[in-house]
Parts: sequence; C-alpha cells; structure tokens
Amino acid sequence: MKPIRCEIDFPMLATLTPSERLRQVFHQPVAVHAAMRLEDVASVLDAVARASASGHWCVGFVAYEAAPAFDRALRVQETGHQPLAWFAEFVAPARADPSTDGWNASTSPRRKPRYRLGEWQTDIDHISFRAKVESIRADIREGRFYQVNLTTRLAADFSGDAFAFYRALQSTQPNGYHAFIDTGDAKLLSVSPELFFTLHDGKVTTQPMKGTAPRGDTPEADERIAWELTHSEKERAENLMIVDLLRNDLSRIAQPNTVDVTSLFALQPLPSVWQMTSTINATLRADLGLPDVFRALFPCGSVTGAPKVEAMRAIRDLETAPRGTYCGAIGYVAPGCQGHVRACFNVGIRGVWIERGKALCGVGGGITHDSTVESEWAEVIYKSRFVKRASRPFELLETLRLEEGNFALRKRHLDRMENSARHFRFAFDRAHVSQELDRLKARYPRGVSRIRLTLDHAGNVHADAVGLDELPAHAGFRLAEAPVSSADEFLLHKTTRREIHERHAPHGQAEFDTLLWNERGELTEFTRANLVIQLDGILCTPPVSCGLLNGTLRDELVAWWVLQERVLRREDLARAEGTWWLNGVRGWVEIVADHSSRGAALQIDALARPVRPLQGAPSEASADRSPGAQHAGRHPDPIPVPNAGGGVACRRVQ
Repeated sequence: MKPIRCEIDFPMLATLTPSERLRQVFHQPVAVHAAMRLEDVASVLDAVARASASGHWCVGFVAYEAAPAFDRALRVQETGHQPLAWFAEFVAPARADPSTDGWNASTSPRRKPRYRLGEWQTDIDHISFRAKVESIRADIREGRFYQVNLTTRLAADFSGDAFAFYRALQSTQPNGYHAFIDTGDAKLLSVSPELFFTLHDGKVTTQPMKGTAPRGDTPEADERIAWELTHSEKERAENLMIVDLLRNDLSRIAQPNTVDVTSLFALQPLPSVWQMTSTINATLRADLGLPDVFRALFPCGSVTGAPKVEAMRAIRDLETAPRGTYCGAIGYVAPGCQGHVRACFNVGIRGVWIERGKALCGVGGGITHDSTVESEWAEVIYKSRFVKRASRPFELLETLRLEEGNFALRKRHLDRMENSARHFRFAFDRAHVSQELDRLKARYPRGVSRIRLTLDHAGNVHADAVGLDELPAHAGFRLAEAPVSSADEFLLHKTTRREIHERHAPHGQAEFDTLLWNERGELTEFTRANLVIQLDGILCTPPVSCGLLNGTLRDELVAWWVLQERVLRREDLARAEGTWWLNGVRGWVEIVADHSSRGAALQIDALARPVRPLQGAPSEASADRSPGAQHAGRHPDPIPVPNAGGGVACRRVQ
C-alpha cells in the first residue's frame, strides 16, 4: 500500500466556533474503503459507520458525482478514474497537534518555496460564461428552476510539496473546515469555510453558505459592503431558497417538529470575501445513521440550486467537466459515543485536487433571475483569490523616486501600501516603513534614484536603491492581444506578483510597453504606467474600476482635477488629441499612435522629449497635505502637466 497520510483541522463538534478546534494527524491506516462505482458508495458509508462503532477514526470524502447513489433522479457527468467515495480507517491519531509536525512549511516569500504552480487556466471564457448565465436565466423565466449553481474549473501545473501548498492555502483561508488527504495516488487540499453537516449527540446541524461580496479595502468600505450584503434582497432570497431546500431535506430524517432555523443571514468574514450563512438544526430519528444523512442531504443544496433534481440536470448539461471532490463532502467520522455516530463534513468548496502533476480547483456561484453576467463573473474572480494568493509567495511593492534627498509623492506611496496591507491582511507599521525610507534618504542625498520598497506578510520591510535607465529615443507600444480581468486583485494592488504584467510585457527593443484592456473592451493601463489621453481638450484616465493600479501620480492629478476619470475604449485612441504614459517615477511620457497598424498590434511610438517630468512635483512635505486643506483649492507646489506643444511643463493647478 502506498503511504497514506491525513490531517483534519475542524472546529470542535460541541461548539463549532473557529477558535476551538480539533487538530489531528493520521498515518498508517488499518483499512481503506473506496468506491469506484455508484453501487459501492452505500457499502463504503456502512463500513465507515461500523468503524466508528468499533472506536476507530475515518477520514475521507464523497465526490459530487456520487449523488445518484443516494437518489437515482440526480444526474451527473461521468467521473473517470477518481473515486466516488474514499475513506481511510485509523485506530487513533498519530499525534494531537499538527503544528509540531514535520509537514509544517514556511510561506515566507524570502524563502525558496517548496512547491511550484504554473498559471491557473479556466475551462471557460467570458463569452461562454455569458451564454451559460443567460441560458440559466431564460430557463428560470420559463419556470424550470429557481436557481442553478454554475461552476468552472481552474487548472495549473504543479510540482513540489503539496503539504506546503496546503499550509499556504490555510493562511489565505483560516478558521474553516480544513483537511489534507493523501490517498497515495492523489492529494486533496481542502480549506472550505462551509459546514455541510455535523452529527453529534443524535443531532444534525447544517450551515449553508449563500451570498457573497468582496472585502473592502478600508474599515469603512468593509462595513458598508457588509451592510449592503446583509440588506441585499437578491442575496437574502438566494440564501433563503437554500435554507428552505435544506429544511425540506432534513425533515426526511428528523424527528417530528425538531427542524429549526437557529440563525438566518449571518455574515462570516473571510480574508477575501464576506459570506452569508444560515444555521439549521434537527434531531435525527433513532433508527437512522450516517448513510441516511447522506441519502437525505447529499449533495448540499448550496452547491446545486433549487429544485435540486432539475438544477443538477442543468449543471450536467452546462458544465464542461465532472466536479469530483469539489462540491462534494470532505471530513471525518470519530469514534462513536453512547451509540451515536460523531461526524463532521464540509462542503467541498475552496479546495485543490493534485494528481499526476496537475492541480484542479473549482469556483462558482448561484445564478438567479436577478443575476448579471458581470457580477457573477466578478464573484468567480473573488472566490478564486484564495488559491491564487497561496500559489506563489508575494510581497507588497512600492517604487519611489528619490531626487536630491526628497521622495516624490511619499505620503501617497505609504497610503497605497497601507491600503494594500489591509486588503491582503499584511502587518503594517507605518513608522517602521518611514524609518527605512529615511535611512535611504540619508544615504543618497544627491542625484536621482529609484527606490524599491517591499513589505512581507509579517510586516518585514526591505528597501534598496537602483539607478534609472534612460528612456529610449523611439519605442513601440502595442495593445495586448487578450483581455485582463477587471476584478483581478493583483492588477489593483502593487505586489511582487507580476505574472499578468509579464505575460503581456513587450518583446524586443522595438516595443516599450503594452496597453492593457479588460473583458468589457475598456482600456486600463500600461504594464508599467497609467494611461492618459486627451479627448475634446480634457485629460482623461480610466477609473480604477476598470481594473488597474491607482498610480501615485495619477492619484495626485485626479485629486487636483488635472485628470478626469472616464471609461475609455480602444477606438478612443484613434481620436485622441494626445496620449501619455504616466507613473510616479518617470512622470509623463507622450506617446503617439501609429494608425497604420491593425487590430491588437496597434503600434504607438514614444516621442523622445527631454522633459524631466517630475521636477517641481509635490514635495514630501506638501504631499502630506490634502487638497481640502489648501487655501482656495490651490496646490502648494507646481504639478507637471502637458503643454500645448506636446511637452510637459510644471504649473500651479487652481
């Protein structure tokens, strides 16, 4: 038998509070119970129940495609080679606390990671996703169902230590229902925040999770988003629909009049999203056990839709691959107590299946009549953040211009780093970061330097100075050949994770930079700078909502009404009266479109103007003052703006 190892890290059965946890590691099973066929699933669960009665532990999963084993009316795709149900049986845990286990792995970005992942690729593009959402909404209008949970699969190449990756996933999705299962052939890394059911003292508890919103970047924004989610008619209706479905499912196995909704529309804060949950309790009939609970509840209604039978038919027809453990159930069965089975299973979301050098991860959401394509697509992006954050260690990054002993836009750089630290839940000590900048300021009192400032998850700061390369006399710009996602957080925050920028980076000396655009065809930014174009005499820049970094110089110029935020499209380049490449280190660089080229290969030539664009830019002291504090709305220092001749001049902004 190949080595089999498992870990569980679940809230305690008695309380289900995140802080009180059951952490156990298991090695050397005495038996493995697996089902490759539907007709064997029930016997696997019977064997697990017997193991519990004999005082043993079982850890494992039931795949989504096992559903017809419990109800032949439920339709799923063919599964291939993955087990429909798999449990390892252990006499006892190997040790009580996995925090002392040798599997532990550091996720510090300054240490060489013990695993490597390629770029995550989705099995559906935005156009196909739109068609499927509209198909579901049309069927809802026809009365076929009320809701369908539409999901997609992400895939990436994987090599290295899967347990180290699991630890990284735990750090991005803490306090949930976590399990690591090495079957010997594949590895399952589950950090689900959603409880499927518990069995404890003859009672069944379910906690469906339905309703999602991204976390805010400031305490005020976070509070506002949470309030909006709580009061959203759409999200509440979606949650209530699943609560009603599960109440009905529980009534099939519960003692009369014991099904009770003890919590409705409660909010659960996760690192990247807010989730709305409800809690339902019931007392199990004395003649029923673990297999009966699965027969009544599986799969959880929160990952199917309602009514379940018809929703699952639509899922089978719409989705491109079987779900496997994603949307199944993952958990453990503990030794029985006073004739009662004790068990806890999560809903198999927020997990990764690794096999044969490939990592698979599912994400999705419920589609209702009120759903919009853009909001549902954004939800897919939000929910995938947990795995993308863990895929490669990263640090927060700021690049500052240090000239003659002064930092340009220092406060805005620090504000942006602090904002990103809140977003990613990094430790941030502003005084400590400022001290590091002051150290470099004293070390380089003359000349011009580019300062690279980084901050890791623990709050450790590193800064160094590098020289500024000369801008080329003439360089080509081009439009990206494929869109970026406007909801991708690594576009909205400056970090050392630069995969998207690197993928679109120009090739060869003939191209200086690439202009990006999003899934809606809106222009966003260059890979190294913001975009400014002049239309009808107005200097315009895309809003951050298009999916771009709020550059410090861009932020300054928007605050002082030099730039106006406006959604820009590719066709606007052809009628632009001027186009500029803008960042806080280089300042303004004017670029001119070459309209002779076609399609995505549109070329833009940078003019070689000796403009010294940041001379006279806001100093460190003045940049600490907000626009509202200035007398009569006047900026205290000159701001660089383009002049009528196409160059850049510094003038005061009224």
